[in-house]
Amino acid sequence: MRKRSKRYKKLIEISKNYKATNINEAIDLIKKTSTAKFDESIDAAFKINVKQAKTEVNLRTLVNLPHGNGKKIKIAVLCEDSKKEEAKNSGADFFNSDKLLNEINAGKIYFNKIISTPSMMSKIGKIGKILGPKGLMPNPKLGTVTNDIKSTVESLRSGQIEIRNDKDGNIGASIGKKSFSKEKINENFNSILEAIIKEKPKGIKGNYILSAFITSTMGISCKIKVKGT
Repeated sequence: MRKRSKRYKKLIEISKNYKATNINEAIDLIKKTSTAKFDESIDAAFKINVKQAKTEVNLRTLVNLPHGNGKKIKIAVLCEDSKKEEAKNSGADFFNSDKLLNEINAGKIYFNKIISTPSMMSKIGKIGKILGPKGLMPNPKLGTVTNDIKSTVESLRSGQIEIRNDKDGNIGASIGKKSFSKEKINENFNSILEAIIKEKPKGIKGNYILSAFITSTMGISCKIKVKGT
C-alpha cells in the first residue's frame, strides 16, 4: 500500500471540510495550503453549459491578464526575409521562414506561441496537422496572423493568453503564482471570468457557468461561487 505523506494527509482533511466560497477566501486558502518548496502555479478551471446551446459552443478568445501568469514563454515568428530584423528586434525567440518550417515539420517545436505574417500562411497550412492539435496554429481572429510583429510579441509577453473550451465545456488557465499577491490573483481570475461571460452564446437557458475552481500545483482545489453558477 502506498504511503501518504503528512502533508498530503493534512491537505485531504482540509479539503473534506471545504465548502464553496468567494474568490478572496479561496485565494487565502490556496496560498495557505501551497506548501511545496517551489513557487507553485495557481490555476483556474471553469465548466460552461454547452448542452443548452442550439449550436456547438466553441469559445476561443484572448484574455489580457493584468499581471501576467508568471510563466515564461518562447515565441516563434514565421515571416519573410524582409521582416526578420523586425522579428529579432521585437524580442521573438525564433524567427525564420523555411528553416523554421522544416524544424516544425520534423517535430522540433521549441516554442509556446507562434506568430505568422499573412504572406506565410499558405506555407504554414501544410504543417497545420502538427500545430493544430497543440493549439499553436496562427489565427487571424486571435491576432497571431499579422504584419505588426512588434506589438503582437509585446502583447504575448505582457500576459495575453488564449482560453478555449473542450467538447465537455471545460476551460482551464494559469492565473499566477503562489508568490503573487491576493489582489493580483483576484484580478487575473476576474479577467478570465468576464471574458467567458462576454462570450456567452445566445440560446443558453439557465446557468451558463456551471462551476468554477482554483487550485495550486500541489495543493487542494477550491470551488468558487461566481455569477452564473
